[in-house]
Amino acid sequence: MTSSQFTYETYIRTTPEQLWRALTEPEFTRQYWAETWPESTWEPGASWRLMIPDGRVGDSGQILEIEPCRRLVHTLQVEIDDALRAEGPSRVTYELEPVGTSVKLTFKQEIDRPDSAVIATMSQGWPHLLASLKSLLETGKALEETSRWPEGH
Repeated sequence: MTSSQFTYETYIRTTPEQLWRALTEPEFTRQYWAETWPESTWEPGASWRLMIPDGRVGDSGQILEIEPCRRLVHTLQVEIDDALRAEGPSRVTYELEPVGTSVKLTFKQEIDRPDSAVIATMSQGWPHLLASLKSLLETGKALEETSRWPEGH
């Protein structure tokens, strides 16, 4: 079967430990990911949910692989959009690699479906979100556009 995927790489002036915290801890995600936060025990096989400020679950999934400060792989099932939810879960991978005084973050989202609406839709938001994460870690302030949940969503 043909799959769809989106890959994004960036270098962030930070440590693997700090980047890991920013990816997994609510005190960070709320700042750059539209006030949302993850809930998980961060263990292989554990569930995870991305919670929206109004209490709804935005996305959900299962932790497939986890190596703190190096690699995180989980499924991602869109929960807040019926058309995207119908495609089923995608697979998200974060890889962190120290490079000098920076960390190379490689992000990939993939799904075993040609011309995926999930990938087409989410790939429009990931670069802005990951740029906001980079800004937060390097300057202490996330990008304004990704810091609040959009009204009416």
